[in-house]
Amino acid sequence: MIFVTLGTQDKSFTRLLDLVQKQIDKGNIKEKVIVQTGYTKFKSNDMEIFDYMDNEKFNKLINECDLLITHGGVGSILSGLRARKKVIAVPRLAKYKEHTNDHQLQIVENFAQNGYILKLDDGDSLEDVLKQSKNFKPKKWKFNNANFLTKLKDYIDKN
Repeated sequence: MIFVTLGTQDKSFTRLLDLVQKQIDKGNIKEKVIVQTGYTKFKSNDMEIFDYMDNEKFNKLINECDLLITHGGVGSILSGLRARKKVIAVPRLAKYKEHTNDHQLQIVENFAQNGYILKLDDGDSLEDVLKQSKNFKPKKWKFNNANFLTKLKDYIDKN
């Protein structure tokens, strides 16, 4: 099962769901797809879609999925890493009015450069990244929340 989560940002992120739908239509995604859309409105006969879900259901789906496809939010990415899942992260972009700025680009880039996740940049092919995910072995995330939060805060303050 593939779990797609868009977070709770109050801006639409149909771009990611359009990419997933296209891969379903092409036959490249055959697994069941469950989506948490947040504020994004999207209709599909091929995906099981929920606006929101409680933490228990969210965590259950994270634990059960074979692949997590998510926006570039730290919380969603860390949820996948905590459950030792393969994660494809797609940053929300300001140019598409998916966020107010492009901070998710740096978040996703950092996690990807360190071997924790796969990233899908604007213009990349989801089909190619899905193929990469088949053999991808994510680096194990070591949770050191205090150290990580300090580094993240420092990074955000500098940028």
